[in-house]
Formats: sequence, C-alpha cells, structure tokens
Amino acid sequence: MGKVLILGGYGNFGKRIAEALIRSNVPVIIAGRNLSKAQTLADRLKSMLPGAEVGAAFVNIDDGLVEALKNLSPKVVVNTVGPFQGQDYHVARACIAAGMHYIDLADGREFVTGITALDDQAKAENLCIISGASTVPGLSSAVVERYRSQFAVIESMMYGISPGQKAERGLATTKGILSYVGKKLKPALGQGGARYGWQDIYRQTYPELEARWMANCDVPDLDLLPEAYGIKSIRFSAGLEHPLLHLGLWGLSWLVRIGLPLKLERHASLMLRMSDLFNGLGTADGGMHVILRGTDFQGRMREVRWFIIARNGDGPQIPCVPAIILARRLAQDDRAVVDIGAGAKACVGLVNIDDYLAELSRFDMKMHHFEN
Repeated sequence: MGKVLILGGYGNFGKRIAEALIRSNVPVIIAGRNLSKAQTLADRLKSMLPGAEVGAAFVNIDDGLVEALKNLSPKVVVNTVGPFQGQDYHVARACIAAGMHYIDLADGREFVTGITALDDQAKAENLCIISGASTVPGLSSAVVERYRSQFAVIESMMYGISPGQKAERGLATTKGILSYVGKKLKPALGQGGARYGWQDIYRQTYPELEARWMANCDVPDLDLLPEAYGIKSIRFSAGLEHPLLHLGLWGLSWLVRIGLPLKLERHASLMLRMSDLFNGLGTADGGMHVILRGTDFQGRMREVRWFIIARNGDGPQIPCVPAIILARRLAQDDRAVVDIGAGAKACVGLVNIDDYLAELSRFDMKMHHFEN
C-alpha cells in the first residue's frame, strides 16, 4: 500500500479527497504551504477516524519540489492547487523526476488537453500522469461512456453544472472562471459564431430543482469529447443559483467584452465574500445535466437526458471522485498502471459511472435519466 500526497490537501477539494482516501485505509499526507492548516486537518481526521494513517507536510510547489517529494516518498501525488489556467506542468514533471504517479483536478482547457506533452517521459518511467480528474471530463465522459452504445452517431451534447448558492465554493475555481468571463473563447465544435465567457445565457430545468440560468464556460471537454466519441456539436455551460448573481456576472461579462480593462480574477476573493451575502436567498442544492441527441442504429432519432442532483451542500463531493478512485487504485495495486495505461493523458473514460455513483452513495444525491 503506497501513500498519497495531496497538494493543497486542506483546500475545498483536497480535504474531501483526503477523508475519502483514509476511509478506504489509504495512507495520506496533507501537504501545502501552510503547515498549520495541514496539521489541523490531519488531527481532525485522526480524531474522526481513529487509526487513520494521515500526516501533514510543508510543501511549496515553486521551491524544491522534487527534493520534497523524494523525502516524503508517496506513491501518488494529487494536485489540487489551482487555478490551472495559465499554469505550466512543473508539478507533473517533478512527479516524473521523483518516480511518482500524478493526478490533478484541472479544468483549464489548454492545460488538460496539453498534458500529452509529457506522454513519452511518463511511459519511460512507467507512470500514470492524469489531468482533469474531476467533473469535466471525468464525470462527463463517464456519462457518455454509459450511453454511447445506444447511438450510431451522437449529433449533440449539451451539458452543464449549477451549484447551490450555499454549497462551499473554492477560490481557485472562482478565479479560473473569472479569468475568461467576457473574453473570446476558443471555438467549440458545432457552435457557430464567436463564443464569449459567461454569455449565451439560457434557462435549464432540473428534476427536483427550479430552473437555473446557464452561461458559456470553457472546459477541456470541448476538445476532448468530440475526438473521443465522434460528437458533432458540443456545448458546456455553468450557472449560479441566484438569478441576480448570475445575471450580474453576465452584465460584467459585457463590460469585459467591450474592452474595459477589468481583471475580474483579481477580485475573486471579494466577489466570493459578496456572493455569500445572498446565501439566505438560495439553497445548498445543485445539479448537473447531460443531454445527448443523435441517431440509433436503425436511423431513428434518440435523446438521453441525464441528471445528478446534490442536496445539503454535498455538491463539492462530485468533482473529487475521479481523483479519489484513481489515486486509490494506483496506491493499492501496482497492476492499476496496466489497467489505466502508463503515460500522460486526460481523464477521459478512466472512471465508469457505476464506480462514480458508488463513491457518492453516502452523500445526499440522486441520479435521474430519461430516454426517448
């Protein structure tokens, strides 16, 4: 049994991954630049789960990382230190140099699609270097994998995420989204005309929830899923539960689009605090939708609508699942490298939907699907 080191292990996602792994008896090292926070979380988890193997360590990803990794000697490193938009691959390269598997929760489009640049180095060391082990493309591809056999051709995939207003939100994720609000995005297959961040708004209905506003977001799936599954048209959106917040950000996107020199990501912390003022007007319930349309093998039109609804603030558990499953497999069994495949790759088709939902079974979530 190898150890898993979690960079940013006391953050919004890191702490959830740490708890899930130690519940599976996987030894964990909670690491980051704030040793006090790491130790506090380690102590809390030890008291919650007596006998758990969990430690804390100071690790600065920008200074002496290879040496620190070799000293701590984990088998797997999980990197939750975002935002990944604009980052390079020095953490993944350090893991290769130290002889360790690497997993991140990146959602930056260029970052995740570009991870294959490390493929030859990873294969030479028989290591798994996995980027995007999160909701997109980890869960989104798992849903497509489940239903792809029903389609001869998937003509379109329309999907998105809307967290609950009271659900815990991470600063890094917020910075990542704000970095492209109002800015021109890379093209998405089948979406004619220019796309801009947090524009093209529409209303999406969810089972159990009221309709939510949605808007353009930039994710690696827009490149990865059409290539993997032959999807002809793809659109991903995200939304905020409270209409005033969603439409307010939409308004700011127009100011950025017309050329005002706003650097919204610099104000992410302030904007998070301001959004918290609206918590009394929202819920802790969120959802994700995936709508696939195409033709079956008899040439008939087919549609699948898939939803997952998370209640009571459990939504942030969803992005953590691919990293939990993959880290556990790599830590527990050397043969997992053969199953996953050595090399550097995006997290497309690496986690199946049954395992995903099983990992979420202790939380307040429900899956719905409709076919016609």
